[in-house]
Amino acid sequence: MTFYRDEIARLNKALYPHDDLTKQIIESKSYIGKHFSEDINLDKIAAKALISKFHYIRLFKKYYGRTPNQYLQDVRIEKAKELLEKGHSIDDVCNAIGFASKTSFISLFKKMTGVTPLVYQNKKIKKQF
Repeated sequence: MTFYRDEIARLNKALYPHDDLTKQIIESKSYIGKHFSEDINLDKIAAKALISKFHYIRLFKKYYGRTPNQYLQDVRIEKAKELLEKGHSIDDVCNAIGFASKTSFISLFKKMTGVTPLVYQNKKIKKQF
């Protein structure tokens, strides 16, 4: 069992040579997931991780395959889908997931799902019956 533990430690060191940075990126991803409905931006998130925003973007993309902003949008849209399926109004969903503008929410939702929030909600409600 020691061989495998040593091998995992070696691979971990090779892939993630800076444990402290890795932990900060993981914690920042968790922060985004918990605070997605707030007015958070790259400056706030990078400051939480104690990294310059440009270095933060590179590291986040290296670990997760997308930028922090793309991840934030994904989280918000997934939460929007959940709320729409429960029958919440588009205005309520827009406010609950942190969008100040209903137009920008609808535009992003359509871009990411292929349909408007109203069409998505109607399809899901019809499937329930």
